[in-house]
Formats: sequence, C-alpha cells, structure tokens
Amino acid sequence: LKKFLTALLPTIRASDGCQSCQLLQDQTIPARMVIIEVWDSIDAHHQSLQHVSRESIDEVKTMLASPPVGGYYQ
Repeated sequence: LKKFLTALLPTIRASDGCQSCQLLQDQTIPARMVIIEVWDSIDAHHQSLQHVSRESIDEVKTMLASPPVGGYYQ
C-alpha cells in the first residue's frame, strides 16, 4: 500500500491547485497511513481526481482495511 500511495504523490503534486502533499505513516502501527494535501480550493481537489484512473482507485480499494475517510479543514 505504501509503495502504491507513494507512486501517486507526484501526480497529486503536479495537479493544478496543489500546494503540498505528504504521506505519513504511523510509527507504532505501520499499516496506518494518512495523506495530507493542501489545496487552493475544494474545487481544485475535486478536479485533480480526474488525473487518477478508475483502475488505480479500484486497485487501492483492495489494499484498504476500510474505506478512506477525508475532510476539508481551514
């Protein structure tokens, strides 16, 4: 999973409106990871999803213990 997510980082970072993107891994539970993304706007984030193939989304779902959770913060 970490290798898969790490491979996505350049695509995310290259998306219009992405200010930063970081993958962090829990030091006590290595299977727990989080991606922190900073975007110019929520719309820019939504537009970036066009750059991730449906096949990639389907593939990563097979690696996850539960559906990903996300939110928007200021």
